Amino acid sequence: MWCEVSAQVNAALRTASRHKPISEIVRVLDTATVSGNAATVINGIEYDSRQVRAGDLFAALTGADFDGHAFADRAVASGAAALLVEHTLDVDVPQIVVPDSRAALARVAAAFYDYPSREMVCIGVTGTDGKTTTTHLIDGILRHAGEKTGLIGTVGIRIGDAVAHELPHQTTPESNLLQRYLREMVSAGVGVAVIETTSHGLAMHRLDTTRFTIAGVTNITHEHLEYHGTIGAYRRAKAMLLERVGAEQGIVVLNADDPGAMSIGDFAAGAEVVTYGIATRDADLRADRVVVDGNGSTFVLETDGISAKVHVPLIGAFNVANVLCAIGVARAAGVPIDTSIAALAHTQGVPGRLESINAGQPYTVIVDYAHTPESIEKVLALLRDIGGNGRLIIVTGSAGERDRGKRPMQGRICATMADISIFTNEDPRNEDPEHILADIAAGAKAAGGTEGETFFRVADRRVAIAKAFELARPGDCVLLAGKGHERSIIVGYEHQPWNEAEVARSLLAERGFPGQGAMP
Repeated sequence: MWCEVSAQVNAALRTASRHKPISEIVRVLDTATVSGNAATVINGIEYDSRQVRAGDLFAALTGADFDGHAFADRAVASGAAALLVEHTLDVDVPQIVVPDSRAALARVAAAFYDYPSREMVCIGVTGTDGKTTTTHLIDGILRHAGEKTGLIGTVGIRIGDAVAHELPHQTTPESNLLQRYLREMVSAGVGVAVIETTSHGLAMHRLDTTRFTIAGVTNITHEHLEYHGTIGAYRRAKAMLLERVGAEQGIVVLNADDPGAMSIGDFAAGAEVVTYGIATRDADLRADRVVVDGNGSTFVLETDGISAKVHVPLIGAFNVANVLCAIGVARAAGVPIDTSIAALAHTQGVPGRLESINAGQPYTVIVDYAHTPESIEKVLALLRDIGGNGRLIIVTGSAGERDRGKRPMQGRICATMADISIFTNEDPRNEDPEHILADIAAGAKAAGGTEGETFFRVADRRVAIAKAFELARPGDCVLLAGKGHERSIIVGYEHQPWNEAEVARSLLAERGFPGQGAMP
């Protein structure tokens, strides 16, 4: 699946030809040595040797699983005109040798595509949870206000009204793709790009040279410590976005209710800082008198002497916080409060976010992307509040080769907040799935869970979902957490096709509930 999607994206993005000599490209690099003919002209940039075409610059990136230098021969055989490398290779094309090819790629790509972020407003949204919903809310408000927008994030990439691309399992694209998207947006007349900015994207230079003038921060909790090592390093990576907005004397919108978000506020030096919150009474944007039910969320917005009723067809206090962030960011982009409120009343949910599957079954089935301890806790608490007297059953897992520290936390939360938990595969990658499930189960046991009664381990995700439906009784709620909108499960290096909502519908049909569609 990865190859198929990537090929589609690559073909769609090769718009008007661009031609630049190596000598012009290397001017943006502080440290670079060119071996070979510096007059060689580059027509495109790729880091995946499978996507290289004649005239491309192939960037050899070093990653956790693969070293791009090992694929240079394949790239040259496919027509690469030059290489961006960290050490000289035995190939017969010019080479740009740099200390860090990933950092250099960001600068080279931005220069190659003529710095598209300087020709539009770029809004970055970062945080552990809520980025996707918040970016969609911001985008919807801006479009309602008459802006032509672009959107880059977890669910996909949209450019204006007609063009969409899909990239599996990578929220922030590699820098060469990101700069292509932004250039295509400029060419399509887009005035504002809304970009999910992950800690990986910031720390791994994917967003280097992108000019951000507005940022929103949702929350910063426990995630990606397998890469960052410590919470402090994770927060520091997020803070890079604030520094960039500060350098442009832009506007940063911070969640005053979240200690993690507020802990990076000092990095916004030079920017105007706007806060929002529900519990924090001195926040600049406040939600008062919050009411959440099955039809959505209603609250009174208090800001600058304004008191206005807001209704959004999204449930949960965490979504109220996302709405506040979106209103703050939109106002920073020049959208009046009343325009934002009007847009939010008609917003549509994000695929795989609290998506209700209704096939006529006598119990509720919800598909959600929640995959961090805090997001799982929030969704379980919400479903408990609005779900009536039925039992709460969760199917969840944790990614392989990722932050192991969060696994027992997830198990503890499931054991204390759900009636029945089924731990299953999410994206095991090259890690033994049983080891992952054991880590989660250890947390459940420590919290008083009993295996075989209150929690189960079922590695096969389809079988796990089927077991949840088998156990469900009328009035229960089954939460399928962790995959959401994603269209594959990573096993080893293979992206195996997966669609959580469709799997749920298929299994419900097997149980005699053939109805189709999702409830609004």
